[in-house]
Amino acid sequence: MRADPLLTPLTVKHLTFKNRIMLSSHEPAYAEDGMPKDTYRAYHVERAKAGVALTMTAGSATVSTDSPPAFNNILLYKDECVPWLKALADECHEHGTAVMIQMTHLGRRTRWDKGDWLPSLSATHMREPAHRASPKIVEDWDIQRIIKDFADAAERVKAAGLDGLELEAYGHLLDQFWTPLTNELTGPYGGSFDNRLRFIFDVLSAIRERVGDKFLVGVRFSADERLAGGIDAQTGLEIASRFQTSGLVDFLNIIRGHIETDSGLADVIPVQGMANAPYLDFVSAVRSRTGMPTFHAAKISDVATARYAIESGKMDMVGMTRAHIADPHIVRKIMSGQEDRIRPCVGATYCLDRIYQGGMALCIHNPATGRELTMPNDITPAAIAKRIVIVGAGPGGLEAARVAAERGHKVVVFEAADEAGGQIRLTARSPRRKEMLSIIAWRMAECERLGVEFRFNTWAESADVLAESPDCVIIATGGFPDTPPLATGDDLVVSTWDILSGDVAPGKTVLLFDDAGDHAALQAAEMIVEHGGKVEIITPDRTFSPEIMGLNLVPYIRSLQGDHAAFTVAQRLESVERSGNGLTAAIGSDYREFERRVEVDQVVVNCGTKPLDELYFELKPHARNQGAVDYVALTQGRPQDVCHNTNGTFTLYRIGDAVSSRNTHAAIYDALRLMKDM
Repeated sequence: MRADPLLTPLTVKHLTFKNRIMLSSHEPAYAEDGMPKDTYRAYHVERAKAGVALTMTAGSATVSTDSPPAFNNILLYKDECVPWLKALADECHEHGTAVMIQMTHLGRRTRWDKGDWLPSLSATHMREPAHRASPKIVEDWDIQRIIKDFADAAERVKAAGLDGLELEAYGHLLDQFWTPLTNELTGPYGGSFDNRLRFIFDVLSAIRERVGDKFLVGVRFSADERLAGGIDAQTGLEIASRFQTSGLVDFLNIIRGHIETDSGLADVIPVQGMANAPYLDFVSAVRSRTGMPTFHAAKISDVATARYAIESGKMDMVGMTRAHIADPHIVRKIMSGQEDRIRPCVGATYCLDRIYQGGMALCIHNPATGRELTMPNDITPAAIAKRIVIVGAGPGGLEAARVAAERGHKVVVFEAADEAGGQIRLTARSPRRKEMLSIIAWRMAECERLGVEFRFNTWAESADVLAESPDCVIIATGGFPDTPPLATGDDLVVSTWDILSGDVAPGKTVLLFDDAGDHAALQAAEMIVEHGGKVEIITPDRTFSPEIMGLNLVPYIRSLQGDHAAFTVAQRLESVERSGNGLTAAIGSDYREFERRVEVDQVVVNCGTKPLDELYFELKPHARNQGAVDYVALTQGRPQDVCHNTNGTFTLYRIGDAVSSRNTHAAIYDALRLMKDM
């Protein structure tokens, strides 16, 4: 039998990687006080235990105090990072996984009002759009100081026992020197191409002097900025060649594009609905030009594509980072012939969008990621089998069914519709969001494997549930569209659900009031425009669509920006009345006395959901816990043990939107932390 290309070893200088799958550098924002403590270590160790060959810790670990973290990065300029990194490396090494770290000076890609409130700096004075930093132009003493900071940080990394490091050169200080778009310097570090590259080679020389030859040093860089006047592909190939001939660089990690705007970043890190693995041929061209070990990651989310990338020689190591956020056990499942059981990355990029808004990385449908200390990826069997009844087969209900069945319980699921999915089915009606269906498909396949019983087309009544003699009942019935508190006209508006489901045809002139700020509003807006309508989207918030976040917002703006859609912030729908054959909407503001009236033929509202919770309240008096949840135990990952009714024969819980309007991750997390100890 031919060896799996993904499982073949790779040797780079003195170090042999046991397979070709890596976690590319990324910052999950789990650091505490700038250090990779227990949560950070547990995240990487979980993936090491499952067999990944290389885990590249830290996106943008900072080397200087005037490079303050933009999103909870590791502080490599502090000596105290060494023991924490050593603990991480030692534990990963126990499982045969190599450990490296990405380090950088952010330059202008940060803010002056973070960390020690030092001015940001760059080779340009121009403001960085994403972080709004207006940097000072770097001085000679800054250059020498920062070169030493890089060398000091590299020495700390080696002292911690890591196997190597990677310099980041896309959108950060190193490439802010070399691209003509951001280098205004004169003298030895400005002007000519050679001068602009001088800084990174000075940094590399200083690092190599400190760490020696038996330590891997690589560069992750954009070999084509795809910006007029910037580094183009031909120039990028020349830079790669110079790295090769310098003898200072052991591997290249290639990206394509620029990241100083949300739009550029979304092309570098493609999100849901964008092309998978878009840069394989470009990476192959760099590898062919240099002959150097070449790494790459950009929405390579499935094993088949990763295998092709290695087998065809397009790269030497394939990064499957978001895929490992969704399922940390990919390599183990490949090795055991269980590829069909890999939890799929659906490209939602909930992980990265949260980081860029100051949160920690979480997977939209694996709530154990980032919570490895309290939440399991592998479910352990229960000592006693129970009978579990679940009402609702949306993402939360299916997760509850999957986990309960993994525990060895007998599980029956009631679902009013003719198929599983709940609101996921609705959101997946937009072509860009169809990957969300994999959240449902994976759980249905797992439930089928585990013998879960489904009763579709069944509206469960309390008598139906009680007839099952359950030990535990989970209400996962979700919610139904809420409406705004209008002075008049409640009966004249339709919901975004009505538009997305096709129950109501889109109008030609539409006012869309978005009070929830989530995907449903912009999905409905896209559908209205696609059907030839014009839409104004208004929100009482000071920004539009705050729940969608930066990367996922990009495709919507590209789709809607133009003559057929307009966005208005800080305005609120107050009433709707009939006006001839159309409608008149009265619009006000929370900020001052203000009113405008708009003539349209349709008003669409997006206000989240109200819980569909009648069944829960009918069952509550019969339950041993009467629906109560021990929140302390829940948040600490401990079992529930609440009893308010000694005559009760079952425990009762509700999850997801059956509790309150939240999101897919919340529903699945509710299910996991309740059922893992059931």
